[in-house]
Amino acid sequence: MGVAEASLVLLTLYSQTLAEPVPESVEEALTANSNQVTGLVGASIILLLVATAVALITRRFRIPYVVGLVLGGLLITPQALPAEIGLNPDVILNLFLPILIFEAAINTDISRLRSTIKPILLLAGPGVVLAAAITTIFLRFGLGVVWITASAIGVILTITDTVSVIGAFKTVKVPGRLITIVEGESLFNDGIALVLLTMISTIHRQGSFTLLEGFEQLSIALVGGTLLGLGLGYLCVGLLKQLNDALSNTLLTVAISLGTFQIGQVLGVSSAIAVVIAGLVIGNSGFNTISASIKVTLLNFWEYAGFGVNTFIFLLVGLELDPRMLWETLPSAMLAILGYQVGRVFSIYPLLYLVRFFDRPLPLKWQHVLIFGNVKGSLSMALALSLPFTLPGRENIITLIFSTVLVSLIGQGLSLPWLVKQLNLNPPSPAAEKLETLQLTLIASKAAQQELNSLFESGSLPKSLYEELFANYQARIATAERELRHFYNQRMVHGDQPLEPGGYLDGLRRRLYLAEKGAINDAVRKGLLSNERANPYIDTLNQKLMSLQDD
Repeated sequence: MGVAEASLVLLTLYSQTLAEPVPESVEEALTANSNQVTGLVGASIILLLVATAVALITRRFRIPYVVGLVLGGLLITPQALPAEIGLNPDVILNLFLPILIFEAAINTDISRLRSTIKPILLLAGPGVVLAAAITTIFLRFGLGVVWITASAIGVILTITDTVSVIGAFKTVKVPGRLITIVEGESLFNDGIALVLLTMISTIHRQGSFTLLEGFEQLSIALVGGTLLGLGLGYLCVGLLKQLNDALSNTLLTVAISLGTFQIGQVLGVSSAIAVVIAGLVIGNSGFNTISASIKVTLLNFWEYAGFGVNTFIFLLVGLELDPRMLWETLPSAMLAILGYQVGRVFSIYPLLYLVRFFDRPLPLKWQHVLIFGNVKGSLSMALALSLPFTLPGRENIITLIFSTVLVSLIGQGLSLPWLVKQLNLNPPSPAAEKLETLQLTLIASKAAQQELNSLFESGSLPKSLYEELFANYQARIATAERELRHFYNQRMVHGDQPLEPGGYLDGLRRRLYLAEKGAINDAVRKGLLSNERANPYIDTLNQKLMSLQDD
């Protein structure tokens, strides 16, 4: 399946092949087509090798992988490739985008998403509209572009590249609730931005647009996308229950992810929102009805698909950019970055201040990260390429957005890990440090005991030495367990004094409750338990998961 997916990705990368003379015979036509395919495969192999080299270099120098990919693409000249390839907006919007959205959705824990849904909806809904409006005004008077063009740029620049932000989070310990907010906002704001851009294109074509028409189109897109995602998502859940084969389930999820997007476009609803909802349903309901081995296979496949798509997209971003063009448009790009950051500031701080009145407030440091982590990515470039040809200044828009994306990826992408470290978002308490030390002792000692057992059973260790070393490790384990038990007892007795800021026991309980749900669903699937007996218990577990505080 990995080979099949690679073939699918490789065969959809090009935007327009080099012009060929019209062949005079079938044989010439077949030869020309074969040469094009051969060149495309050769170019893809070169890009794969470049991506591998970039992975080694970025790991060595500890810089974000996506930034390295863009820089690597800049260093590749089109003449070095055996075929012309580039960013095709239709391929990105109809193939790559559904894959990326679906992969993120199936890996999102809905219990965590529910605990942060209020700030996520504020940022992905009113936040996107407010930021786009402010950015539009800034660009209209700062760059002097017409209103319709400024509106299109403003919406395109509200989309954030979450890959770069999450990559920065991997270099330092970050609260899980902040990660959930970043991922959740990204899941939904893409769909909102696509709907707004469609409305702008409609205004451009019709020449007029009433507020009632805008509200009607927005409602149809969002409500229709939600209903479509729910319907196809639960259809997939039902089919997953009937299938018991990893390959068949993989094909089914691929068909659902791509098919949901296409059906959404045909029906005129938000395809991105539909894929998000379908992915959430399948990841949190469907995956609980299949065996653990099939679930691991599916998650590994989608992890590979998402990683492969991101790799090619960011390499192609670098290939599309001309360094001379970047230098010429650098002042305008810097002004555009200032504009969308101003819009982000005036949407983040006021909206998240309101959160404190109906939900847990978000620390000010987290808000700083959400603003500075407003990095642009490949989707912004794809949307720029998909703008109507009759839009005033279309070519200038594409040039400006391409340059803005590159400056954002390099400037903000490289400095974001440093900022996250400086803010010290999740400082460990003395209790947390001691807890981790005790856990380290338990993990290391039990691993050593397992190795001692293996050596003794194979005859490589005399019994006297084995017993002495085993007893030493057992003493360390007993001491660590005794101190850990004291910590837990203190937590139970003094409930108002948490063990550590991250809520270690809440995280532990979450893992245990999810394990219970998985075991019960597996037993129901095998016929060991009835739905009537299992459903009340699962409902209780869901309530317990909802009551846990995310860190």
